[in-house]
Amino acid sequence: MTTTLPPRACNAHCHVFGPRARFPYAPDATFVPKKDAPKEQLYALNDSLGLERCVVVQSACHGFDNRATEDAVASRPASYRGIALLPTDVEDAELKRLDAAGFRGVRFNFMGHLGRHTPIEDVLSLAGRFASLGWHLQIHGDPALLTELGPALRRCPTPVVIDHIGRIDAALGVNQPYFQALLKLMADERFWVKVSGMDRITRLGPPYADAQPFARMLVAEFGSRVVWGNDWPHPNHAGPVPDEQQLVDLIAKIAPTPSARDALLVHNPERLYQFGDNT
Repeated sequence: MTTTLPPRACNAHCHVFGPRARFPYAPDATFVPKKDAPKEQLYALNDSLGLERCVVVQSACHGFDNRATEDAVASRPASYRGIALLPTDVEDAELKRLDAAGFRGVRFNFMGHLGRHTPIEDVLSLAGRFASLGWHLQIHGDPALLTELGPALRRCPTPVVIDHIGRIDAALGVNQPYFQALLKLMADERFWVKVSGMDRITRLGPPYADAQPFARMLVAEFGSRVVWGNDWPHPNHAGPVPDEQQLVDLIAKIAPTPSARDALLVHNPERLYQFGDNT
């Protein structure tokens, strides 16, 4: 049965690629998409699914050139927000410019396939500079970072958002050390988690029965600090590309009550990404 989403529901994690003729891919990109995924496709998908708000996360294929993401946000400034990729020595003036353009945080990748990692102390120093903007730090990485970087992330002066349920392995169960480390981080009020990526942590494939308990537990225990996204167009996906409507329908499995879905899809993104009241 098709899930009806609440008004102002937010897709809090997706990307745009290109079009490469206008927004070339980075010369040193660790991956280059086989085909473009421009803003028009994203708008059409979100509109068809009932996702009125959206957060576009800058993709590693474009590197530090945030123009494709900025352009996608600029066409829908009231209902779309951006997350940037930036060098840690970015100028304060550029941070302020991106803030005015609708960006609300910076993502750092600590996944092995996405290249060299930025030293965590440099990341925290940058977070100190964008804290006054009300931005947050977004972390994407192998599950080991939950234990290795956990102590450092606790010193972050801004909220910290953990991507894709920490990229844990669903086959290891909820008692595995990495998921327990994520739960301990979430006990700190500054931490948030994206209950996206069930399709990435599964070992069983759709409908991701092995991954659902992790997302459901996070929603149940930390309902005011969880957000959801579909991760379109699913870059570097190892398994079958997910069915977009199925991902939306699974929201009811992980957030089984109307109030839980309202928090996950509306109220939490509204706070974290600073959406206004005019959409």
